[in-house]
Amino acid sequence: MQKSAEIMGRGVLRPMLAAVLVLCVGLALAVIPGVAQTPRVLDPPVAIDIVSQRLNGFDHADPSRRLFGQLEFRGGLVLTSRFKEFGGISALRVQADGAHFIALTDKAWWLKGRIVYEGTLPIGIANAEMAAMQGPDGLTLVSRRWYDTESIAQDGGLLYVGIERVNRILRFDYGMDGLLARGQPIDLPAAIRSLPNNRGLEALVFVPRGLPLGGTLIAISERGLDREGNIRAFLIGGPRPGTFAVRRSADFDITDAALLPSGDLLILERKFGWTTGLFIRMRRIRLADVRPNALVDGPVLLEADLGQAIDNMEGLSVHRGANGETVLTLVSDDNFSALQRTLLLQFTLAEP
Repeated sequence: MQKSAEIMGRGVLRPMLAAVLVLCVGLALAVIPGVAQTPRVLDPPVAIDIVSQRLNGFDHADPSRRLFGQLEFRGGLVLTSRFKEFGGISALRVQADGAHFIALTDKAWWLKGRIVYEGTLPIGIANAEMAAMQGPDGLTLVSRRWYDTESIAQDGGLLYVGIERVNRILRFDYGMDGLLARGQPIDLPAAIRSLPNNRGLEALVFVPRGLPLGGTLIAISERGLDREGNIRAFLIGGPRPGTFAVRRSADFDITDAALLPSGDLLILERKFGWTTGLFIRMRRIRLADVRPNALVDGPVLLEADLGQAIDNMEGLSVHRGANGETVLTLVSDDNFSALQRTLLLQFTLAEP
């Protein structure tokens, strides 16, 4: 979902008034639907240039600091492009090579490219392409007003995309057709349709076969709450379909999720307070605890606020590094606002 966040300027916090202004703009964009485009056949993918500016560090007060909770900061980039559809990045999946990635914007455009490294430090984006996402009939998703695309799950060459406002999930044969793949709606539990219009499907994870719940698509809402005030989530397909809940605490909402190589589930969260500012948090949940009717929770791995280089962090991906380390990649949704930034951040996690 589109949210707003304070943007950090050259390592110095801007006044809280600016943060409040940005939040107001983001919330207004989130509740006022965009104008649908005229239905048309999809244009071919477009090669775009992305300019990357390196972050000096993650902590503004001490750029040399590397440890944050259980994560070690690896490096980060501020990404910009003159292509008008660039921005609003809501989800990404970095591939096993740690370089190639597929991402999407909340205005239903694909973005693919390759992260360029200097050793283990991300320094740029190469071979970037964008294309409008299309539905089963070959027309753009925006022409259907299915434009609030928020999440990606990957099963080999298949991609599952969650669309928040209409609470649908489409399956794309990306391995076969690349950015020209047509999205096919999949069958969903009826309860998903009852999620709030702008607090619906926000995170998708496909559980690889061979793990507990192998073959299951895990779908988690942003802030679709059950009677106890916890966040509703769904197990679609697989050996034990059903519903479960993620314990909600400290007013955090869920923005994405990913699986660790061990099989545990990582949850990325965000909250904004009018007097306290922007916060992000990451929790680790045992996959073995995820089952129908369960209420799951787990330890916090990371908490960060405007003292660190964060924005509206909405995307999370996990891959193994060349030396076997677990690498986490986060990306922010700038809401197509000049007051915010598209950030790509990488951390490593020491697993037990």
